[in-house]
This record gives sequence, C-alpha cells and structure tokens, in this order.
Amino acid sequence: MFTPANRTNTFKGIGLVAIFAVAAVAISKLSFFQSLQISPLIIGIVLGIFYANSLRNKLPETWAPGILFSAKTILRTAIVFYGFRITFQEIAAVGLPGLVESIVMVATTFLIGSYVGIKFFKMDKDLAFLTAAGSSVCGAAAVLATEPVTKSEPYKSAIAVSTVVLFGTIAMFVYPVLYKMGIFAMDEKTMGIFIGGTIHEVAQVVAAGVGVGGPGSEVANSAVLVKMTRVIMIAPLLLALGYYLAKTAKTTADGEKTKVGIPAFVLGFIGMIILNSLISLPGAVIGTINTIDTFLLTMAMTALGMETNLSKFKTTGAAPVYVAAIMFVWLLVGGYFITKAIVAIF
Repeated sequence: MFTPANRTNTFKGIGLVAIFAVAAVAISKLSFFQSLQISPLIIGIVLGIFYANSLRNKLPETWAPGILFSAKTILRTAIVFYGFRITFQEIAAVGLPGLVESIVMVATTFLIGSYVGIKFFKMDKDLAFLTAAGSSVCGAAAVLATEPVTKSEPYKSAIAVSTVVLFGTIAMFVYPVLYKMGIFAMDEKTMGIFIGGTIHEVAQVVAAGVGVGGPGSEVANSAVLVKMTRVIMIAPLLLALGYYLAKTAKTTADGEKTKVGIPAFVLGFIGMIILNSLISLPGAVIGTINTIDTFLLTMAMTALGMETNLSKFKTTGAAPVYVAAIMFVWLLVGGYFITKAIVAIF
C-alpha cells in the first residue's frame, strides 16, 4: 500500500478522509447535534456516503488505497486505543449486578439478533453479526470492531450503523419518558444499571441518564459505569465470534478451510485496558488520547462511508431494520425484567 510508486497518492487519500473527519467533528459540536448526542462517528459515515454517491468519480481513483488504509489499518489502531476509556477499577465499581447485567444483555442480545436475522429473515451472516453487535455492545464502535473479524463489505457496516442510530436515538428519548410516567418502577441506581445495560451508544446512555436524573445524578453515573463495563464485552465477543467463524469457515477448492484468525487488535484493546488500569496517567493525557482516538474512529467511519454505494442498500431490504427493532424490544422489555431480577438476586 505504501510502495514508492503509490505512497504519495495513498497519503492524498488519507488526507481526504482526514478533511471529511475534521468536518464531521466540527459539525458534531454544533448545538443542534450536541442536543441530540449525535457523535462525529455517525456524521462521518453520513459524509462518507454522500461523497461515495456524488463526488467519488470526480477524484483520482489512485487515492483509493488511502481510503482503504483508513477503513482498515486506522480502524484497528483506533479500536486498540479505545481501551484507554476503560479501567478494571471502573468495572469493579459497578459491582456484581452491573457486571452480570452487562454479560447477560450482551450475550442474549447478540444471540437473538444473529439467530433471528439469519434463520427468520434470511439475512447475510456478516450483516446479521454486525447488526447484532451494534445493538448488543456499544453501537457504532462495536460495528467497527466487528467488521474486520467478519471481513465484510463496508456497506454492510453502514447499514448496521444506521440501525444503531435509529433505535438508539429512540431509546434515548423513550427511557426518560417512561421512567417519569412511572412505568419503570425502579430506584435511581437500578434505573442506571438498566440504561447502561440496554441502550446502544455511550453518548445515548449519557443523554438518557441525564434525562432521568439530571447531570451527576446516581442514575447518570451508574448508567455510564455499566455501559463501560458493557463496552469491554466487545473483546470476549469478538474472540468468540472469531473462533466460531474459524470453526465454520468454508472449505476452498483445494480442500483447505478459509482462514479466519483471532484479530490481534482485540488483544491490543485488552492490553490497553490492562495498561490503563495499572498505570495512573494524568487526566489530561487520557483526555488527549481519547480525543485523538475519537478522531481516528471518525476517520474510519468516514472511510467506510466512502466505500458504500447506496444502491447496495436495496439488496438487503428492510430485514436489518426489522431485526434491530426486535432487539430494541428485547433490550427495552426483556432488559427491564432481567435488570429487576439481577438486582433482586445480587
């Protein structure tokens, strides 16, 4: 990719992605988008899709390796450094109920989404896994992390992310309303566990928690801690998925199975969590790392969008939306009763 012959063009492609990512970050800071808790990752993929379906043919195709580099290598790097957002101390702080909540909700939601998508809606396996990962773990970031494991086409990630945006946004507004109507009969800490264990994106969890109890409330704080515990579940989930794909890989014409390795970036992600837990870095340093990481994730999302042709959306139909809707109902209703049971038991 970075051979002497194409190095300059590759850097131009990366630069193009970076420009779009800068625009996405700037747009996300506008008051309208901040009020909706829309992350630059989401804006980035929308800008990327706009580029792919309007301007792509007007720029040199020789820049394509730079876009691909952003969608692959920069993506993996960003997922590794995502580990600096979590420590094992934070996981311990949520207590056993929060940990059990995260494990149960991630496992059941992913299995339900994958099974329903593949068996009932006859979805492509890769798309089913991506959609299930987005709803079960941490939204767009989970889709991004799952894409290299499934080795799927970029447009499938874009479809999965769109379901996260739709139902995560609905959840962000619905949870506070139902709580204030008295439908969710929970104390503040339990409600925080419920929100953190069932809403898609971290930003959406923050918004819902604040909507229920206000900034700095027990609901908001518990929700974020449980959500970060849920985020770490992406590592064992991807290791399990990688193992499953390796065991079920198709046999090639020469009789050998297609290789599906355990992704090194997942181990890197775990390593960064361990490092962040053992070494107490200044808050300013962690903040800088997370800011850079968010930008890298935005670049990766933008690049995935740039590889997405809207015409391919038609091939999947409405199945991903139906599957995401079923998972949303499970998270809302099933998650409510599971949370109540877990808190009562533990």
